[in-house]
Amino acid sequence: MHETMAATLDQAVEEIKRIRHEARILGDTTRPRWPMIVLKSPKGWTGPKVVDGLQIEGTFRAHQIPLAVDAEHPEHLKLLEEWLKSYRPEEIFEESGCLRSELAELAPNGERRMGANPHANGGLLLRDLIMPDFRNYAVNVPSPGSVQAADTHELGAFLRDVIRLNRGQRNFRIFGPDETLSNRLNAVFEATSRQWDARTQDNDEFLAPDGRVMEILSEHQCEGWLEGYLLTGRHGMFNSYEAFIHIIDSMFNQHAKWLKVSAELPWRREIASLNYLLASHVWQQAHNGFTHQDPGFIDHVVNKKASVVRVYLPPDANCLLSVWDHCLRSRHYVNVVIAGKYQAPQWLTMNAAVEHCAQGIGIWQWACSDRGAGPDVVMACCGDVPTLEALAAVSIMREHLPDLKIRVVNVVDLMKLQPQSEHPHGLSDEAFDAIFTEDKPVIFAFHGYPWLIHRLTYRRTNHDNFHVRGYKEEGTITTPFDMTVLNDLDRFHLVMDTIDRLPQTGDRGIHLKQLLKEKLIEHRQYIRKYGKDMPEILDWKWNHSA
Repeated sequence: MHETMAATLDQAVEEIKRIRHEARILGDTTRPRWPMIVLKSPKGWTGPKVVDGLQIEGTFRAHQIPLAVDAEHPEHLKLLEEWLKSYRPEEIFEESGCLRSELAELAPNGERRMGANPHANGGLLLRDLIMPDFRNYAVNVPSPGSVQAADTHELGAFLRDVIRLNRGQRNFRIFGPDETLSNRLNAVFEATSRQWDARTQDNDEFLAPDGRVMEILSEHQCEGWLEGYLLTGRHGMFNSYEAFIHIIDSMFNQHAKWLKVSAELPWRREIASLNYLLASHVWQQAHNGFTHQDPGFIDHVVNKKASVVRVYLPPDANCLLSVWDHCLRSRHYVNVVIAGKYQAPQWLTMNAAVEHCAQGIGIWQWACSDRGAGPDVVMACCGDVPTLEALAAVSIMREHLPDLKIRVVNVVDLMKLQPQSEHPHGLSDEAFDAIFTEDKPVIFAFHGYPWLIHRLTYRRTNHDNFHVRGYKEEGTITTPFDMTVLNDLDRFHLVMDTIDRLPQTGDRGIHLKQLLKEKLIEHRQYIRKYGKDMPEILDWKWNHSA
């Protein structure tokens, strides 16, 4: 068997060399038939064949404990001895227990050893990406909310030039389950194609034997490709619909565990981060329906070690560009970035976005009405759609409750909410209280499941006053705004939540709350009749000064 296996391996290696020579030297890029070795062997091969009258080798029992050696089975000790002696240790080891020198000499030297091969320690081969200046792709924002853009569409131009600049190094790829166009990264196909070696048809697009985009409708396959690419010293990203990234939950788990353990080994070099872009997210799946609406990957990710995981929810395109520049430069993390792909208001200039993302969390003074004094309420938001709805809610209150002192807080780096003792990005208690106050109501509009915010903030001084709105597993095929209404994340519910916690709003608050209840009825009637959101929703713009 050993001779047969060795000969077969030699044959496969020679065939691979031939294929590479014909492609690289002779220019023959015809799709080859790569050699594949299929080894069929009995389960539990070379182990105990029969124990206590039961067949072990070649059966399911070999995958369990094949031989229990304990006080209740003393007779098994003899079977264990026979099993171990079947490997003829006297031919392998000296009397001292050392491996025989003639066998030790068979092992390769230096980097030819399996454990010392640099491809098995990819950080040794890792080269920095040549990065374009992300500021050159900025959306011009004359004032907050005055222009609209599709966030991932803007990111696509940046990624296109990452591909172009690193064409010579050949060390950057985009992976995904056939969603690069759907997620609006169209611009990357100005610089590359999808890697494709099979047959093509006349109406195919962006397919070539040498492409930097790897697409196949299998999240498992894409995750495996990307992890292997990173582990061997390259850079990459995985773009996916948010709901279906759950398919690779267990693969993410293992990679995150590997990052944690390998960081503790001094001989292991850091590798490029595992980067996820989750677009087509829960609030932008009104056309696909309930099956496509699930923001729970965030909850799964934050279970892992704080030294490894990072979660970012940029509110607009300029913040998204800043975040991705950081992620592609980072090492030994898992970065999860959630962003929208449809036209949406843009809030920050590039300079303001860079500062905001560097802080990870901040008070948006231009949206506040507390005039630097202590607020009556804190309106917090995390995610692009929650940010839009929170600001629209603030706009309503500033019009109808002008005496109310409102502070607006936006969160880009989700882990800022955790204490410093739990995450390296976490705010100190003093910094957290300075932003969220120690005793004022906090209405928090969140992209994901509400309880995650409570989980991250339960140790904070003012946690009892946190009221979180987010996705609560209500969805269907409907309008984008109705998705927020179904989950009480819309601007009208946020205002009513605020009034419920501020008795000082008095009769004006009661009147406004009734008005908003009528607006919700009007909304339902309108979308049923016209199949789209009301003009005042579609055409809303921020029009307040600081």
